Amino acid sequence: MTRGPKREAPFPTREAILAFLRDNEGHVGRREIARAFNIKGDQRIELKALLAQLEREGAIDRGRGKRVGQKGAIQTVGIVEIIKLDDEGGLRARPIEWSGDGPAPVARVALDRKHHTPALAVGDRALAELKRLDATRWTVKILRKIDREEATRMVGVFENTPSGARIRPTDKRARHDLAVLPANSGGAKNGDIVVADILPATRLGLRQGKVVEVVGETSDARAISLIVIHSKQIPTVFSEASLQQAKEATVPDLSGREDVRDIPLVTIDGADARDFDDAVWAEADPDPQNPGGWHLIVAIADVSYYVQPGTPLDRDASERGNSVYFPDRVVPMLPERLSNGLCSLVPGEPRGCLGFHLWIDARGNLRGHRLFRGLMRSAARLTYEQVQAAQDGRTDDTTGPLLKPVIQPLYGAFRALSDARAKRGTLELEIPERKVKLGEDGRVAEIAPRERLDSHKLIEEFMITANVAAAEALEAKHAPCVYRVHDAPDGAKLDALRQFLAGIGADLKLSKGQVIRPKHLTQLLQRAAERPEAELINSLVLRSQAQAAYSPTNLGHFGLALPRYAHFTSPIRRYADLLVHRSLVRAYGLGPGGLSDNEREKLEEISTHISETERTAASAERDAIDRYVASFLSDHVGATFPGRINGVTRFGLFVTLDQSGADGLVPIRTLEPNDLWIHDEPQHRLVGRRSGRVWRLGDRVLARVVEADPIAGSTLFRLVDDPDSPVQRERPGRPYRPGKHRR
Repeated sequence: MTRGPKREAPFPTREAILAFLRDNEGHVGRREIARAFNIKGDQRIELKALLAQLEREGAIDRGRGKRVGQKGAIQTVGIVEIIKLDDEGGLRARPIEWSGDGPAPVARVALDRKHHTPALAVGDRALAELKRLDATRWTVKILRKIDREEATRMVGVFENTPSGARIRPTDKRARHDLAVLPANSGGAKNGDIVVADILPATRLGLRQGKVVEVVGETSDARAISLIVIHSKQIPTVFSEASLQQAKEATVPDLSGREDVRDIPLVTIDGADARDFDDAVWAEADPDPQNPGGWHLIVAIADVSYYVQPGTPLDRDASERGNSVYFPDRVVPMLPERLSNGLCSLVPGEPRGCLGFHLWIDARGNLRGHRLFRGLMRSAARLTYEQVQAAQDGRTDDTTGPLLKPVIQPLYGAFRALSDARAKRGTLELEIPERKVKLGEDGRVAEIAPRERLDSHKLIEEFMITANVAAAEALEAKHAPCVYRVHDAPDGAKLDALRQFLAGIGADLKLSKGQVIRPKHLTQLLQRAAERPEAELINSLVLRSQAQAAYSPTNLGHFGLALPRYAHFTSPIRRYADLLVHRSLVRAYGLGPGGLSDNEREKLEEISTHISETERTAASAERDAIDRYVASFLSDHVGATFPGRINGVTRFGLFVTLDQSGADGLVPIRTLEPNDLWIHDEPQHRLVGRRSGRVWRLGDRVLARVVEADPIAGSTLFRLVDDPDSPVQRERPGRPYRPGKHRR
């Protein structure tokens, strides 16, 4: 640390202390301040008092280990996570906790030749020193790798036991409880859900924990979502400045906007939706040069007008990256005043919008588009079920007057867009989704497959067309774009899929090395549709796919068979869409709220950040569903249900139940206690060495619920003999050798 000037006055002024902290970016300790100003003896007590006063006044804040820094200073030593390899093969890391403006930076991991840098892989965490190189670039120096099982914080259930207080982890992967001394209980009571810091390990006994927050009670029906929110560290509180900014917002006037209030645009969403960010309309194209074609309008909430770069609202939205949806609540990206109010296209109210006029031909090909920033008024808030019923001839008071002028033209355009989708050959996966329905008491009333209607597909096709138009419009102006990219499947995954399909008598009908297209996989799924393994094959094809992400570099969208694609249609709940709106506003000179220069420079970092928040949200939503399903099954322990093996591992089988879609583990020790099980990974099988019994991915089974823990989200099954399913065996007594067996 650079020394400050020698102290001339008996004691440094507060201004001198603050200037020193400004010059030394990050947080520093009292010892470093004392050394810089030659503070000795009793003056150290005076320094401690001054720092405490500055902290109370809000001029400075505290970092780790009693270190202090200028308010908003960046913590220079902290935990980072390795998130990717860069183009040169170097590692890139992101701080787990970040106090600076905007999203946390993606920093290059510096190689330390003097002190050997520990071997790290994507997903690893480490204690590191963060250093700024310039306005946009950072580097990290790894101090110590943190073992994957080593955590610094735990979410768990506080329990009083005869041997003292314990915290039982809510993460089913965690192996050990924490012991809690009375002084570290934080006022928690038996059954409370708590967040605890994990204290340094001692030589003997359980690790110690210190309760830092009481989240709620396990008896509360809302506990499941609360556990997930805190486990995934999803932000739930907006800053006061952000809330104030939302409170002061108003509907824009017509200045610089296209007036589309007389066009009967409608929103079509789920019955439980509360934020309506897209509205649609269609008519037969009157242009004689486009016989059988259609003119569409897709109007999207103009979030960029309210959430402008660098504002408190923007900082909160970028940190979240997206809204997160649970069965009992939504954790929104924007304050409710905007998400359910001024940005929501509620019927009968004027709302700012950003949209496209779209022209398609009779075969659904996009012929042209025109961007506009407008003022609209939704004609109706419709549900998918309402719209489908009206199209099928069952109108109600709302849909009756809209059937001919609005709904039927929408379906006409949808049929054309569906033809174009089929022609270009998209990947059509049929993966059933579960919908958890809660009762008035907040507990699970029903778990049912999510219905997939033509009205759902209609909105999907309209949104896809608008998303393509957004990407094309930005490219036409050579403007930056956050693309939604989906790369082609990895060759190794396709080879594994091909090998498995051959083992069950199905064929990918592709020679090795041939370029794979989405239509090839769709054709495979169509051929497999009548096979008993159809659901399994859909699942395996899904597992073979690359993960979709956001990027300023266009890689195309493999699944949709589109050369360019961007997310434009959901800026209330996705930050990526907001960035696309901003870039369009700036490129086309549509007024305030355009993309800033700073955002242009950091677009790759921001894209990485929002890709990660999207994955966190998806993981949280799946985790919550699993816990709700476990809660549902906890009332059915001992019951037997039909299901299918959906995973084969060296430690057991994963089974999905037919009716509820619940997933559970069948531990290998419960299959046959006196057998030795061999994991045939290429063929996704377990084979008994002694019995010859075979359990294979996709097999139909009967499973008895042995344990269902909604707090940990874990479910254990035991297989029972199914008289309707033949037992598969190798030749009895024949030693099994993986890789040598052929069916």
